[in-house]
Amino acid sequence: MSRKFFLLKNLRKGNSKFPENYFPKKFLRKGCGVLKIIVGISGASGAIMGCEFLKALREHGGIETHLIVTEGAATTFKHETNLNPDDVKKFADEVYRNRDMSAKIASGSFRTDGLVIIPCSMKTVAGIASGFAENLLLRAADVCLKENRKIILVPREMPLSPLHLRNLKTVADFGCAIIPPVLTFYNHADTVEKQIQHIIGKIFSQLGLEYKNFVAWQS
Repeated sequence: MSRKFFLLKNLRKGNSKFPENYFPKKFLRKGCGVLKIIVGISGASGAIMGCEFLKALREHGGIETHLIVTEGAATTFKHETNLNPDDVKKFADEVYRNRDMSAKIASGSFRTDGLVIIPCSMKTVAGIASGFAENLLLRAADVCLKENRKIILVPREMPLSPLHLRNLKTVADFGCAIIPPVLTFYNHADTVEKQIQHIIGKIFSQLGLEYKNFVAWQS
């Protein structure tokens, strides 16, 4: 079995147990190896979704994660969960301070495969819509926009004001994928965990990945 065939076969299966230094540089340059995904967790309610998404990426394998946990997100974790930011950061490959504007993900010359902000606050949406890159998360989004890279936003707010809707339309017009964390019913997701898994499955689909816990519609 060729190295390339073995690699692609195991990536589809979500197998992360590759030998050390298995991925040759030529595969990484061509995008056939590890995906590089920036994950932002902003201060909106539902920070646990960001943690579960990171876990899912790690379990999938073949994905290098670059994490930003905003100051607001740290507060949300405190109020909504029994987790602190350090508990979440251990699931990422690299972690950055939101004020570190010199981080490598602040530059378009550092190649990534996109950005997922889960959950995404309306303040963050507004910053992306206006190009107000005042922190690393917004700068990372700004970079992905200018480099034509994938951006997926999971906006958490209800009800939505006319201003929220205008900003969401603006970022959608820029090419961002909007995945609001709405409830699902067809798959009988009767726990919060299953509802979150459905949202993660939708994000994985946007990234071209398979998620083992996603229940697709069967007519």
